[in-house]
Order: sequence, then C-alpha cells, then structure tokens
Amino acid sequence: MLKTKNNNTPRRSGKQWLGLGLASLALAGCSGTKFIPDDAKLYTGSTVKVKSQFPIKNESELTTTLEAVIAPKPNTSILGMRPKLYFWHMGVGKTKGLGHWLADKYGEEPVLLSKVDTNNVKSLMVNRLNNNGYFHPTVSSKVQVKDKTASVDYTATINKPYVIKEIHFPEPTSLVNRAIKSTEAGSLLKVGDPYTLQTFVNERVRIDGVLKNQGYYYFSPDMILFQVDSTLDNQANVYLKIKDNTPAQATKPYILDRVSLNTDYSLSDTAARGRQPILYRGYRYYPDESVFKAKAITNAVFLYPDSLYRRRRSDQTLSRLMSLGTFKFVDVRFRPARGATDSAGYGRLNAFVRMTQVPKKSLRAELQMNTSNIFTGPSFVVQYRNRSALRGAEQLLINANAAFETGRGALSGVTSTQYGIDGQLLVPRLITPPFDIRLTNSDFQPRTFFNAGFKYVLRTDFFQQTVYNLGYGYSWKTKITNEQQLQPIDLQYARLSTEPRFDVILAERPFLENSFRQQFILGSSYRYTYNQQVLEQRRNQVYFSGGVELSGNLAYLLQNLGGATKTPTADGRSAFALFGQQYSQYSKLDLEFRNYYRTSSNSSSGNKIATRLLIGAGLPYLNSNVMPYLRQYGIGGPNSVRAFNARGIGPGTYRSTDADRKNNNSYYDQVGDLRLEANVEYRQDLFPYVKGALFVDAGNVWLMNKDPSRVTYTVSENGQAVPDGKNGQFQINSFLKELAVGAGAGIRIDVQFFVIRLDAAYPLVYPYDSSTTYTVGNDTYSKGDTGYKAVKLNVAIGYPF
Repeated sequence: MLKTKNNNTPRRSGKQWLGLGLASLALAGCSGTKFIPDDAKLYTGSTVKVKSQFPIKNESELTTTLEAVIAPKPNTSILGMRPKLYFWHMGVGKTKGLGHWLADKYGEEPVLLSKVDTNNVKSLMVNRLNNNGYFHPTVSSKVQVKDKTASVDYTATINKPYVIKEIHFPEPTSLVNRAIKSTEAGSLLKVGDPYTLQTFVNERVRIDGVLKNQGYYYFSPDMILFQVDSTLDNQANVYLKIKDNTPAQATKPYILDRVSLNTDYSLSDTAARGRQPILYRGYRYYPDESVFKAKAITNAVFLYPDSLYRRRRSDQTLSRLMSLGTFKFVDVRFRPARGATDSAGYGRLNAFVRMTQVPKKSLRAELQMNTSNIFTGPSFVVQYRNRSALRGAEQLLINANAAFETGRGALSGVTSTQYGIDGQLLVPRLITPPFDIRLTNSDFQPRTFFNAGFKYVLRTDFFQQTVYNLGYGYSWKTKITNEQQLQPIDLQYARLSTEPRFDVILAERPFLENSFRQQFILGSSYRYTYNQQVLEQRRNQVYFSGGVELSGNLAYLLQNLGGATKTPTADGRSAFALFGQQYSQYSKLDLEFRNYYRTSSNSSSGNKIATRLLIGAGLPYLNSNVMPYLRQYGIGGPNSVRAFNARGIGPGTYRSTDADRKNNNSYYDQVGDLRLEANVEYRQDLFPYVKGALFVDAGNVWLMNKDPSRVTYTVSENGQAVPDGKNGQFQINSFLKELAVGAGAGIRIDVQFFVIRLDAAYPLVYPYDSSTTYTVGNDTYSKGDTGYKAVKLNVAIGYPF
C-alpha cells in the first residue's frame, strides 16, 4: 500500500482505478490460499466412489444420494479463483466501512479441513445406504493434500441390495384392519422391488390418506408399523400392522353429527353466544340470511349431516368457500359429539365451518398514466364491487373509465378521447336449466357470468366509434392448473362515424373499409388454459392457452334456410344483414405456449429463461371476405416484438410509404388474419426489487386473402422495385423469411404488487428489403433505420409474458 504525507497524491482516472481494481481482485483472489493460516488447509471438496462385486443399478443416482450428505460445502470457486475469500479478507477485524460491507455482502469465510467431520459423513452415508436396501455397507475416507489445500475421497463398498420377497397386510379382524387390508391393491410396495425406506414412508402416507376418506379422523401415518425380516439371502419379508399403543379413537371411523355454518365468524363474536341458528337442509346456519342466503353457502359445502367423515370433502369445502371471493378466512373444526360409539363401532363428530367475511361493498378509484408506442395520456378508472349482490355470493363489478391520450410515432398529432362503462355479474354456480350441474369432484367453484358494456372512442380527424357488447358464459376448473371457459353468447355491435380524412384512407383501402364496416359480431367462444405457474416449487413451468371463436354461423344458417334476401355490399358482393347491418362470419383459433425454466434450484430465485410462442388464425367466409378490424391481429410494441412500433409490422412484406407515416395513415393498415410470434427472454435478479433481462423477439402478421391496395415489392439488383404479387398474403414457402426480428435488454422494478418495465430493443431483421431507398410512382420508401436511432424504448407495466 502506498502512503503519502501530503495532499499532492497523484489523481488517477476512472479507467485507471477500474484497471487497478480488477487487477487487484484477480491477483488476490486467484486461489484464496494466501488467506489460510500456515498450520491449516483449505477444504476444496470431496469425491464419492461406490464399489461392489455385483452390478450396481442406478449407480449415478446412488452416488448423488451419498454426495448430498457431505458437509460442509467448500468455498465457491470459479475457474480455480475464489473471489469471495478475498472479499471476506477485506472485512477481517473491521466493524464498519467499505471492507466490512463487502465482506458481509459478498464475502465467504474460508472452509478449512479441520471443519470436516469425516466420521459423521461416513455415518450418514451408511444410513443412506441402509435406507436404500444396501445393508451392512462399509464407507472409508482418505484425505488428499496438495500445497495449502485438501480434499476428501469417500469410498462406499456395498453388497447386493435387498429386495422385497413377501408383503403381508393385516388380517381383517377389526374395522381399522379391514380398512387397511382393503388398500392392498393400490400398495406402493411390490414384490421384487428394492427395499427403499422412502417407499415405506410414502406407503404409510398413502394408507393414511385412504383411511382419512373412510372416516378415520384421528388416524395418522405414525400409527402404521412395518416389521421387516431381513435374515433371508438379500431378501426381505414385510409385515404391516398397527402399533400396539394406537389410541382407541384412532381405530374407528366417524360419522358427522351436526354441521354448523357460521358466515359471520370473528374471534370476538361466535355462534355460541346464544343466537339461534336457522335449520336448513339439516345444517345449523348462523347468523341469518341478511347477507348470504343459506342455499348459496350450502351449495359450496360438501360436509353433510349423518354422512361419513371424509378429509377430501373437508378440503373441498374449504377450497369452494374461499373461491367464492366473499370470505377472508375459512376453517373447519371437528369435535367429538356427545354419546357413545354406536353399535356398528362408529364414532360421531360435530363439524363447525367458520367464515370471516370481507367487506360486502367496495369502491376503488385509480388515476393512471398510459404510455405506449402509440398513445400517451392519463386515464381515470372507478370500480364498484358488491360481493353478494343478490344474497347468493354473486359478485357484481361495475367499471367506469375515461381517458385522454395524444398520439405518438405514426399517430403523432392525433388525440384520442375514450370513455365507457361495463358491468359483470359472477354467479357462483352453473346456471344450466333444466339441469343442476355442481361438479362435485372439483375443488373450485364454477361460475356463470353475464357482462354488458358500452365504449365511446373519438379519434380527432379520423372517426367516432360507439361499441356495445353483451355476453353470457361459464368458467370452471377441474384442477388447480386447469381452467375452461365457454361463452355461448358474445355479441358486439359497433357504430362508426368517419371524418373526411379517414374516408380517404378507407376509399384507398377496400379491405380496411370492409373490416371496419363488418363489426357486428354474433360470436361464441371456448378457451382452455393449463398453467403450471401456480406450482411455485416446480423448476420448469409450462403454460398453454388455446381458444376457438366462431361468429355468424347460426345466423347465416337460419337466414339461408329461411330464404332471406341478401343485400349488396360496398365491395360489390352480397351478404345477409341483421337490423340493416352486415354481420361478420368467421372462425378464429388462438394458441399460446409458454415455458419458464428457473436456472437456480432455489425456488425463490427470479433467474429464469422464459419463452413464448403465439399462433393465431382467423378465417372469414360466406358472409364475410375479411375479418372485422376488432378481431384482426397487430404485432409490435412493448408486449410483442419490442424493436418495432405497435402495429408497425406487416402484413407480410408490406411496408407503409413515407407519406403514409407522415400523415398518420399507416397505423390502421398493418393488421392481418394470421399471426406468428416467438419470444425468448432471460431474467436475472440484480438487486432487491430490481431485475434485468435480455431478450429476442420475432414475428409477423399476414392476410388470408390478397389485398390489392397493399402492394408489396421486391428490390432487384439494379435497385428497381418490382411488385412481388404477395400483397400481404400468407405463403407457406416464404413466411419464415418474412419474420421481423429484434433484440434488446431491459430493467424491471418488481415490488410484488406491481412491476415497472423499461426495455430497449434494436431491430435485427426487417420483414422487407431495408437496404435501399426506392420510389414507386409518387410513393417513397426510405431505407430501413440503422444505427442507434433505431433503438426503441418501451415503458410498460407488468412483464410482457
């Protein structure tokens, strides 16, 4: 260390300090052995070798099991370097300052050979070998010393593993033995399988689970005893029995006597304070029906008076009541009922279902700032919620919103004013007259939903649009990972009033005009979602969502069979109409695949590789020759291909002219009937609440039918632009070459309840020829953006997927 006695210390530049720091770290942290006392050795790890004169089945798995008991773990090493030892050394003897902070944050105390208890490790290895059926093993250890480091080699010598020869369940001499004997067919213990302790543990849990659903409320896995006769030649006979000290109450099944339901439970106010319950379907219902009708609650309860106790039904009741969304806490307590065991040997239990309500009504207001590549501006949202609107746990949601935004990029100078109101009523049952469908095997409450809404949009100099929607459908889950939604009625009606400027655009683009005119949608849809993200412990999580939407088919069939008269359309065709307006007829398929792979075994780590594939296809037919604009696909923007503006790609190789972009005429044009998009993103924890990301996006949209107004060109070697005849249409032999590709990096500020995302993306591949500037008639197409000016900055809320 250089010390000076004056204030004339030479000043170094930032690069010099960085170089000195890196050099110091590299030299000091090469191996970390310079921080080890002379009379000690740095422990660098261990190896495990398994030896046997017989073939070893699953040797790698057995070796991994033995390696798991080795302790302590050596210091972190990267290519032979141990920088954490260097940081630890910087804090030795210090209680504050930079050195202490680095040591506390990044340092690691040296792991010395003296801390390795080889006898304890060998004992644990012997235990693991016995648990896996390798009885009477021997484990030896040898210390390998090299300079100031040392490692330990462990060698396990084993014989042939023991296998199960016979399995004996108890004879059905009592109720509990009869119940255990009845589970034999599903046993995890199989003749000929290796003796494995974990299998025996799992078998006890399995039997307990079966008994819990046969009334044995007080039974537990610890009451099952396995007696193993291992005196045979590498074979074991297994005898299953109930422990002698098992309490009598655990050996008999129970029947539910009283079932009490308290929908207004609190610690300071219970149903036991003298209030009289309502007797409904055999239930004792507290306190009254002023908030919830007894029928609505009992429909979600699967514990029935005078029925056998089943843990499955208790768990299902908890899940169903919580999924109503009207209770903050729900629990079920069981107590022995008065009276002796009946003549059949069954006991009796009283069940108490206690529910703590959330406030019935709530009102929330939000002021938001919307920022995207298209519009920016404030919006105001008000939401009213009633959690039991009709006293049947029906949730009524009413949302009112208003927004005023100004255009960006292609829509610079355009203002957008929007306001609307929509309502949704969620009924916690399936309304399917004349049938009563309850899905009794599901843990989740099915729902029937009704929705209606109104929205008004004003785009200055372009159009005014009023949209009405009405819907009815069902949603249900059969597993925590599976959800389905069926919407038989999904109606949408849009009225459009255009300005002269927009009329010019529509006149030049008949396809676009038809897509705007055909916005009377008589739709039905079905969607299936499989989501493993709810299984937080899984290292690899899969997400799939697939949906089908149909529109206009029933109306077309009825009008065609009824001999209705078709009316002329603006594009020279003829089509059926309802209420004087042509309706859309199409089929649409949407598929979304995602995969999240956590790169660390730590379940709380946010380091993961996330991928997504989007496939969408809409097919207009009969009454329509183009998809309605509201149902077409656009691509690009902060949640899509981030290197391009929202709806700035496609269809196909189509690109807007310089004049179109300048006059804000291109935004509405770049939509299609087909979509293909793929994204890959690596996410890395940086600091608390801060994550980084690297990503690559690709995608495009195409048309099912050629659009003569959207001419696409190819540029020859002499720089001449020649129409290629594709006109935005999807072609199987060239679509992969027409994908737009972008890459970039981003920062996410993730504080659990919201995420602010900042992404910078750069276009790598354009779907069209961007190498030159060319002119066709009066239209000019500039050379594609290059250099840093092409970087797109995106600010968004939430993750892109």
